[in-house]
Amino acid sequence: MIWQTVQSRRVQLGVWVESALVQRFIITLICINAVTLGLETFDWVRDVTGGALAIFEQAVLAVFVLEIVVKLIAYDYRFFKDGWNVFDFLIVGISLVPASGPFTVLRALRILRLLRLVAKVGRLRLLVESLLKAIPSIGWVAFLLGLVFYIFAVIGTKLFGDAFPSDFGHLGRTLYSLFQVMTLESWSEAIARPVMERYPLAWVYFLTFIMLSAFTVLNLFIGIIVNTMQEGQMAEADAKRQASEEKAHWERERMLRLIEELHAKVERLEAREDRPENRDGAGS
Repeated sequence: MIWQTVQSRRVQLGVWVESALVQRFIITLICINAVTLGLETFDWVRDVTGGALAIFEQAVLAVFVLEIVVKLIAYDYRFFKDGWNVFDFLIVGISLVPASGPFTVLRALRILRLLRLVAKVGRLRLLVESLLKAIPSIGWVAFLLGLVFYIFAVIGTKLFGDAFPSDFGHLGRTLYSLFQVMTLESWSEAIARPVMERYPLAWVYFLTFIMLSAFTVLNLFIGIIVNTMQEGQMAEADAKRQASEEKAHWERERMLRLIEELHAKVERLEAREDRPENRDGAGS
């Protein structure tokens, strides 16, 4: 009996900490804390507020720790089965490390608390999950892009290395130059046009590389991510529809049971009224 009461309390605690009101409060605290961490970078703000920001920082951290503790009590070992719970646990754990001595660098990592918004906001969580699911496909696209880079780097080094050693002197320099060309950052004035003055047909090399890298392969990245996000949204919609159908089915089953129970009660009442003693009593 005591164990059942404890389990019931834990379930209620889990429902409470996951409720919309509590989660909105946590999200609000995360956003406010992000603003205060940014304000701490200004000396005049620290002078004006004194220790108020530090006190607020500790209060916010206490709330985050309390949320983690409540979840641990509510879910016990199941807490660590959810990757987002583990993510929250690590972020809050980093904040608890003393920011002094050799751990001073961890003080700058407090801004990582802002990443908890990813775990709290459904759309952001869906976006990150879609990116993670797309990693295998993105890996193959990255391999294809690397192959294009390597082929054009070798060709560029062979063709332009002697005349332009600073940009195409060896494989490493050529790869860096091609990366600049792919980003379309000053590629024409800084790299392509000087080469074309010496080699008039060099435009074929550069335009072919840009078409393959910047316009084709990189768009594959975007297409894969968008497709994965659409699949995630469809899966989420299917899950909601299935949950709605299961709820509707359960409600129909409940209504049928109630109707059957009501029908059984009516039959029992009619059978009771049809008994001989009831008819005799009614006749007399």
